[in-house]
Amino acid sequence: MNIMIVGAGFTGIQLARRLINEKNTVTLIDNDADVVSHASNRLDCSVYEADGNNLENLEELGLSKIDALVTVTSSDEINMITCSLVDAVYPDILKIARVRNYAYYVNKNSATEHHAETFTGKHRPLYGIDFMIHPDVEAAQAIVSAVEHGAVSDVVSFGKDDEFELTAIEIGKGSSLDGMALKNIRNITEKKVIVVYVEKDDEASLPAGDTVLHAGDRIGVLSAREDVKSVLAICGTKVEALKKIALVGAGRIGTIVADHIIQKGKNNIFKKILGGVRKLSQDFVIIDSDKEACKAASERYPDAKVFCGDATDESFIQEEQIDKFNLVISATHNHEMNMVICAYLESLGVEKTIALVSHSAFIPITRKLGVEVAVPLRDTVVDSIMSHLRGKSVTGIHTVSNGNLEIVECDLNARSSINGKTLKEIAAPGEYLMLLVKKGGSENYQLPHGDTVFSSGDHLVIAVKSGNKRILEKFSGD
Repeated sequence: MNIMIVGAGFTGIQLARRLINEKNTVTLIDNDADVVSHASNRLDCSVYEADGNNLENLEELGLSKIDALVTVTSSDEINMITCSLVDAVYPDILKIARVRNYAYYVNKNSATEHHAETFTGKHRPLYGIDFMIHPDVEAAQAIVSAVEHGAVSDVVSFGKDDEFELTAIEIGKGSSLDGMALKNIRNITEKKVIVVYVEKDDEASLPAGDTVLHAGDRIGVLSAREDVKSVLAICGTKVEALKKIALVGAGRIGTIVADHIIQKGKNNIFKKILGGVRKLSQDFVIIDSDKEACKAASERYPDAKVFCGDATDESFIQEEQIDKFNLVISATHNHEMNMVICAYLESLGVEKTIALVSHSAFIPITRKLGVEVAVPLRDTVVDSIMSHLRGKSVTGIHTVSNGNLEIVECDLNARSSINGKTLKEIAAPGEYLMLLVKKGGSENYQLPHGDTVFSSGDHLVIAVKSGNKRILEKFSGD
């Protein structure tokens, strides 16, 4: 694909790097000379200093020849205006914008009720933008998912009711998996599991049957949701009820996280996590050092305790007994401070922590600090954008293992070369792993076996090394 990116900040550079690795043609634009110089020295693509919201500038830089436009500047308005300008002249170009402000998102149910004629039939997308990416929502959902799973690891869910889950687990000392070859796992459990990847010394690989596991290795295990606790136990990890949760940071992401936790607590969905508690106010607290943020949180969440204080202040921690909490989530806008807060509170006795970090490069650091789960804000944005740039057949992308591997969801179309073939006919150990298949017309995933036949309309979940575009084209047919 030929892709133009407006905004050469961290997200723009990360997105460009991944697209370049997949042999796409990339043009990167920014109006800051220093930013352009920084990007030019790090990327093998065309980088220009120009105003991205000027249609003439974009046309001079090859707008008419591109397949997709992605706007990721620091301004929501510039991102949206740029897409709208381009849409007015080039409606066939795919347009993706990063937009943080909730006010620009339309509630479709409400909108369709009052503007039925506008929102039915053929019409241009809202603001001329095909896909609006909200980074705060993406990150908050990842945090909430981690809380739901007991904050023991990173989790990727599949299926309408999260019927299958890919769980990242560290093999503990004394675990029955320590020293075992993968092909022998069936000797110790009847549960159907797939070890998707193995990390040794921060190096990830797609394993084979002869791969031997050792204590300290971090593995990604796919299993049915109801079997996750059994899988964790085999690895030497126990899931405890999280009876007391503290959220540090009442900003935009913290607010989304609190909305989910409090609402799910009221709906009893979190009972298994909160240990069956009844009074949420005694078990969920919000902490922020900003008085205005605390006032807003108190008004928004009358059933939760809100403390205005410094989460790193020892006297405050002792007074409010924060060190006695089962879980602390640090989701402030200061990502480095989130790591410090989590590491400090764990040293004082907090059982588990979740830290919002800027990108995946910080994940190895957080693990060494003892933080159970790190959620990389910018990587969730890039993943979401990439899922829309891989062709119509790709419906989702999840990077795992510090970005070394991708879990790709795609639809098998009639042009794919694997139509009518079995898994054992197309297997390529070391290149990819077929994880799940949802047969055309079915609502449920199943674990494929050697004799599984693939047909047009099947929905697949595949693990591949990041940037392996050839494998994806083989399956999707795009």
